[in-house]
Amino acid sequence: MDIKKEIVKTLKDLLLKSNAHVNFAAAVKGMPVELRGVVPEQLPYSVWQLVEHIRLTQADILDFSRDAAYQSPPWPEGYWPRKTAPANDEAWRQSLEQIKSDTHAFIALLEAPEADLFRPFPYGDGQHLFREALLIADHTSYHTGEIIAVRRLLNAWK
Repeated sequence: MDIKKEIVKTLKDLLLKSNAHVNFAAAVKGMPVELRGVVPEQLPYSVWQLVEHIRLTQADILDFSRDAAYQSPPWPEGYWPRKTAPANDEAWRQSLEQIKSDTHAFIALLEAPEADLFRPFPYGDGQHLFREALLIADHTSYHTGEIIAVRRLLNAWK
């Protein structure tokens, strides 16, 4: 058995599939346009803000993982959108498409023949591809659960 191939396959499944929970793509599928920017009472964000937060954070992790010169945005303002709703359907579509595209770009880093999943980057604080893959999966999963909870509160979940 090729251990690296098995680890990469497992990470791809974690990033893309619904295993023990609903994946991101399923959580946002069919989200009603008129509810994307609604902030339920007692909660701090809308589904749009959660989607954008996932997009911004994943892009940050991807760029950090492939570019030693990359500078992360300031926390927290660089990771959370101020507006509660997308400007239009195109903004919503583009955000979802970038999340999908960036996920596949990260997977390409994992699949690169020269990739050493556990070698710390020559920059940062000991991060490596395996850790960053888990970080993306963990972060996205956490906020995907929040998206579903918000949708339930808005009566927009099956």
